Amino acid sequence: MDPAAVSERASALPSDPGVYQFVAGDTVLYVGKAVDIRARVRSYADPRSERISRMVDRAEHIDFAVTDTETQALLLEANLIKRHQPRYNVRLKDDKSYPLVQLTAHAVPRIEVTRDPEDSATVFGPYTDKGRVETVVKAIRETYGLRGCSDHKYSNRSRPCLDYEMGLCTAPCTGEIAERDYREDVESAVRFFEGETGVLADPLRREMEAASQDAEFERAANLRDRLEVVESFHGAGEDAVSSQSDERAIDVLGVSLRGDSATVARLHAERGQLVDRTRHHLDAPEGEDRTAAVLSAFLAQFYAERELPDAVVLSEHPDDEDVVAWLESEGVGVRVPGAGREAKLIELALKNARRRAGRDDGLATLARELDLDVRRVSRIEGFDVSHAQGKAVVGSDVCFVEGSAETSDYRRRRLPERNDDYANMRELVRWRATRALEGRDDRPDPDLLLIDGGKGQLNAALDALEETGWDVPAVGIAKDRELVVTPDRTFDWPDDAPHLHVLQRVRDEAHRFAVQYHQTLRDEVKTVLDDVPGVGEKTRRALLTRFGSVEGVREASVEDLTDVPGVGEKTAAELKRRL
Repeated sequence: MDPAAVSERASALPSDPGVYQFVAGDTVLYVGKAVDIRARVRSYADPRSERISRMVDRAEHIDFAVTDTETQALLLEANLIKRHQPRYNVRLKDDKSYPLVQLTAHAVPRIEVTRDPEDSATVFGPYTDKGRVETVVKAIRETYGLRGCSDHKYSNRSRPCLDYEMGLCTAPCTGEIAERDYREDVESAVRFFEGETGVLADPLRREMEAASQDAEFERAANLRDRLEVVESFHGAGEDAVSSQSDERAIDVLGVSLRGDSATVARLHAERGQLVDRTRHHLDAPEGEDRTAAVLSAFLAQFYAERELPDAVVLSEHPDDEDVVAWLESEGVGVRVPGAGREAKLIELALKNARRRAGRDDGLATLARELDLDVRRVSRIEGFDVSHAQGKAVVGSDVCFVEGSAETSDYRRRRLPERNDDYANMRELVRWRATRALEGRDDRPDPDLLLIDGGKGQLNAALDALEETGWDVPAVGIAKDRELVVTPDRTFDWPDDAPHLHVLQRVRDEAHRFAVQYHQTLRDEVKTVLDDVPGVGEKTRRALLTRFGSVEGVREASVEDLTDVPGVGEKTAAELKRRL
């Protein structure tokens, strides 16, 4: 984009807080946040650095999402950067993100501040100030005695550790507190992070007043400072999306109609934080109350194949009472707010739906060009194979829904070791097809399979489809000239064609995901860790998972090493000596 194009696009943007994205095709180049989206984007007409200038030159259009507050914009920006990993957001090259608080999925949960939470943990955040979060976690540990030690140290204790002596832990590891009582303390911590500030502030205030009465003025001052952090913690972050503390995941839906098409904008919030937004397109029905009909169709089709939220907040009531009854029978709250914060969120969803309605995202064009039996290519799965001269052979199967990566539907597979790309692709597609036909794959059938490669790779995939009888259309895309290959013809679409960009993004993601898995297997084949006495395959994998690389193991302290299951003090000392 040239400066004039940037200025022209900026003039059409809202003067609201939110995030903006510079995009080339379907690849996000840069994500930023702004108090005033229009003013901030306009500044890119005069880029402040050579790097940003190159980014603006590459960009083809500017995307955006409005938010209610600056804090929402910041947190949404963080999540979008983590999801898309834009090339020009260089400040996140270390792959770090905003801190979170997790309570591990253990019978006796551990509390900690982390940037990489466990999948099974209960997680709160993200937050913008790690220091404030650490202050709050320490206050929680001093008040409720929650443990901070690793599971390895917890399971091997014969007596309470120093944290118990310092009043930071009630030592459930040695039975100083019953597990049932400990769990009650954990629930108190959960209530605090869900917005019940008094659960932590009240005992701190009582302790501060007692210290003051006992003339322990330094301690009283420290408690006062800590209390200020605790009382402002939720206010400095973000108001809860819902006042109902038992609702952790909420979807807010707004509908925009234009002619015979409809756009549904979905805002997704978790534990009071706006973390994502998506857009979905439907054919608009005929009749008077079309918005209600669109909502009914969307609710039934969208949530039939996804995990249900705790509540859906709608711009108006759906016209199909059966859909509403189904959601409510599954424990999902369905409501149409008249005023308050949820009504503001509805306005945000409507803004995003209206601003985005009618844009050609390439999915309908792709269906027409390929002569598919669908109006839009809503669901695409991309396949690629990666190996090193036939070693550590792997295949990837990524999924895009409505043009966006559906990472929960990504799959990968280790393949037989052979230096034959065609045979490897045939094996990968046969595996996917067989699982689909036997009902062992819980994902719906895609509208299109995209094969990373030209005619040879596509023919291998078609052989697998014919052999199994899985009736799904497939095309290939060759990297050298970006030609799209079908069973009966080849397309050479313009470089700026939106439907080509859709396929390129799926292809690139399938390639990235395959290479990442291949590198993981390749790096695990043999390392210097194998030469250390006491380090077997299981321990080696645990070390690499914990520290990321041999270099990470080398830089770890003996204490950190002994946190890894299977590594005792003798083995840790030997690792430090050898590395």
